[in-house]
Amino acid sequence: MVRKMRKLAATCVSVIALVQAVQAGASAPGSASETGYPAIPRAPAGAPNILLVMTDDVGFGAASTFGGPVPTPNLDRAAASGLKYNQFHTTAMCSPTRAALLTGRNHHAVGMGSLTDFPQPAPGYTGQMSKSAATVAEVLRENGYNTAFLGKHHDMPRGPFSSAGPRDFWPTSLGFEYFFGFIGSDTDQWRPTLYRNSLRVIDTTPQPILDQRLANEAIGWVHQQKAADPDKPFFLYLATGSAHTPHQAPPEWIARFRGKFSAGWEEIARQTLARQKAMGLVPKSIHLPAWSADIPKWSSLPPQEKALQERMMETFAAQLSFQDAQFGRILDELERMGQRDNTLIVFVEGDNGPDSAGSPEGSLGEVSELANKRLTPAERWTRINAIGGAAVHSNYGTGWAQAMSTPFPFYKQIASHLGGTRNGAVISWPKGIAETGLRTQYHHVIDIFPTLLHAAGITAPAEVDGVRQQPVDGVDMTYTFANPTAPSTHHVQYYEMLGNRAIYADGWLAATTPQRKPWQMVGGPNASTNLAPTYKWELYNLTKDFNQTQDLAKTNPQQLAKMEQLFDTEARRNNVYPLDDRTGMGRSGVAIRAYVQARTHFEYWGKGISLPADVAPGLGGRAFRLSAELTAAEGVIAAFGSNLGGWSFGIEGGRPAVHHGLSALPADQFRLVAPQALAAGQDARVDFDFDYADGGMGKGGMVRILVDGKVVAEKLLERSMLAAEANSETFDIGFDGGATVDEAANGPNAYQGELRKLTVDLGPIGQARPH
Repeated sequence: MVRKMRKLAATCVSVIALVQAVQAGASAPGSASETGYPAIPRAPAGAPNILLVMTDDVGFGAASTFGGPVPTPNLDRAAASGLKYNQFHTTAMCSPTRAALLTGRNHHAVGMGSLTDFPQPAPGYTGQMSKSAATVAEVLRENGYNTAFLGKHHDMPRGPFSSAGPRDFWPTSLGFEYFFGFIGSDTDQWRPTLYRNSLRVIDTTPQPILDQRLANEAIGWVHQQKAADPDKPFFLYLATGSAHTPHQAPPEWIARFRGKFSAGWEEIARQTLARQKAMGLVPKSIHLPAWSADIPKWSSLPPQEKALQERMMETFAAQLSFQDAQFGRILDELERMGQRDNTLIVFVEGDNGPDSAGSPEGSLGEVSELANKRLTPAERWTRINAIGGAAVHSNYGTGWAQAMSTPFPFYKQIASHLGGTRNGAVISWPKGIAETGLRTQYHHVIDIFPTLLHAAGITAPAEVDGVRQQPVDGVDMTYTFANPTAPSTHHVQYYEMLGNRAIYADGWLAATTPQRKPWQMVGGPNASTNLAPTYKWELYNLTKDFNQTQDLAKTNPQQLAKMEQLFDTEARRNNVYPLDDRTGMGRSGVAIRAYVQARTHFEYWGKGISLPADVAPGLGGRAFRLSAELTAAEGVIAAFGSNLGGWSFGIEGGRPAVHHGLSALPADQFRLVAPQALAAGQDARVDFDFDYADGGMGKGGMVRILVDGKVVAEKLLERSMLAAEANSETFDIGFDGGATVDEAANGPNAYQGELRKLTVDLGPIGQARPH
């Protein structure tokens, strides 16, 4: 007995000694140092946390941080503890900018020459980011960082991002250990279409508006990450949907801006320039660019139109300001946790210039008014009180876009001019930046990648996952941290977007004159032949002409010729050719579905299925029949789109019903309900048939409901939708997620009975079905 007790005591002493040794940092028996276990990657000592933020469609002159009329106090305080850059540039469109941001390479060089929505069979335009350009998240993760991505991911090729894969372009395959956000250009802020990692999120209870939800997610993720390993740094990429259309915000925030923009867009631009000069952001000698003849003067608008435009701008301002408040919540939490000093924050205010695609009149539906029905000013006026809410997707008029570009000419899509590419940027790192203030060096979004790696003490790898990496195009910006007057190290940068081109070289900028207006998304001149000689070139000396207002092409033709040749050299090096300024279906035929095998027959075996539009039945501009084998109950059988453009099929009060949305107008909401209810629990086959009229796109046709092969209801639909709104809306079976087609069905709408099988058969596009 004594021997056993002595043995137990000795064992206890050994365990205690082992615990103490481990706590003291000594190697325990069986540790990696003794047995050769693979080492777990650890970040370099002192490596900072990294918070990378990019907002959407916010021009240089919008946020108060850069002299704009929209208060962004939290970005202001980040800038006060860091640096503001007034010569920072993007690519003029979202997918290319985001690819360049994450990879540190020029966008054509990684296959993202345009939006993923407009792919072409050319190396620079495939819409698939090159595996030879690993993202900064992948590099950081392999070097001991935890990585997360919250918000907008618009670098997924159209088509191959369904549950069938391939999954190569999901954030979780691009170096991010966690993703929560949306896919594509935009989503409804009140009822977003979201994914967690790669699984669709189905909201069964009311949720906060999206920006608040993303901040909640960011704070929760950081809590979890630091709980698991407090010494391990994180890389958190927050890509907000704000302030891309739809412009939506809490009503109390919209109310804060009531009457703030009654002076009109020209006066707001003048006030912004005055603040920018007072803040030292721009030279005091500059003046605003000439007002475009495409944009009406504020004084020419009738009172009703002014009031509508004011409300649109008030909503934009509320959305951007509310987003800033959510960023502030993240800052507050980092400070409370003691993480702020060693967190490097890079905040790019906008992925391009402000969006002018709403046209000079603005719009209440980005896709809806482009593809389905263009509303008149009088029709928009009837929906003024809905702006900012869930029922409409507003975008302000082009005059506001120009004002938000102050002091630069033009806006989003126009890569040739600074209004499309000059964005405000803030870098804040209390532990790493002592000399705060303004930085005037010329930089580009590709420079963020090497900057983050240098700050973390990490070298860009020559090979990732067995793939040799292409050279990093960006330059490290950390030289500006301690030296405000250091010469720029980014000497040459080309720009190209949808035919608009520019080349920068040590203060000189050569740029083509824009031809197609951004609100003319379909059509435009074909620039697919080499240098597109139909485009005129302009020349600017930015060292003397800060905001690109004095064209020197006629007075200095030698310099212009030199710059054009330099553009050609850079274009060939980065896969910019062939040039093409067409958009949408006109760009390359059926490009939007380039990676999808065409089908006209679809079968689904059960409910709870959600499919992105690219692999779902295309219900726009054609005849179709949905056939459901079911047990009668309440709820949505299938739905695609929203009230601004979409179809919904279900059972209401026991009666089969069809809803169709064409625009933001109540008069454009179509409803057909069968006169007789099905008995609850009754097994039946319910067909929803649309017999499309002949003669082109956007026609109407007869809508019929059939029960067990017998027509029980029919009604003529005068005009049918061509495209669903919003862009991220999915084809849902057994529910209607995201923005709903039937506005009355907001909230839980899942089908309550058994849905054994759903088949969809499509007719020819733009033609009547053969009979």
